Amino acid sequence: MKAGETNSSMPETIDRRRFLAGSATISAAIVVSGSALIHAGEAWGLEVNSLKPGTMLTLVKIARDIYPHDRLTDKYYAIAVKGYDKKSADNPAVKAMIEDSVMLIDGIAKARHGVPYAEIGWEEPRVAILKEIEAGPFFLMIRSGLVVGLYNQKEIWPLFGYEGESASEGGYLHRGFNDLTWL
Repeated sequence: MKAGETNSSMPETIDRRRFLAGSATISAAIVVSGSALIHAGEAWGLEVNSLKPGTMLTLVKIARDIYPHDRLTDKYYAIAVKGYDKKSADNPAVKAMIEDSVMLIDGIAKARHGVPYAEIGWEEPRVAILKEIEAGPFFLMIRSGLVVGLYNQKEIWPLFGYEGESASEGGYLHRGFNDLTWL
């Protein structure tokens, strides 16, 4: 074979640079598409009915920043904040508070970092913004709602070593009390 020719029966080799470039496009972040959030890398989507999709995107990032768990994918944070979309549909005052608060947070982010909150690449500057608003009603509502919205998802319980309620099985003493390997 001459230089520059390829043999179609031989598999193409991929060098490290091409592999990393290709994998970066595959693991794209959450994108807003119409009235939905889509994460192609994790293969999930979330329909948004009341709030703006960009607002929901910011809420997902806020949820991850308030309760950060590297083991959890964005899917579980999106499920946790989905309830705010429903609350907003049922209560115009809640919708206004969420939309206005996210606009404020994005304004602070743009003034300091030149991009909206959800596009800031590092957790530390995002958390600094949240610390500024942590005493306000928006932050308190989001934080308290996430406790239930995030941690009541049965799919994530095994990731934390929680096996579910145990009273119906005689309690934890003889069923899993001492089997946490990560603690």
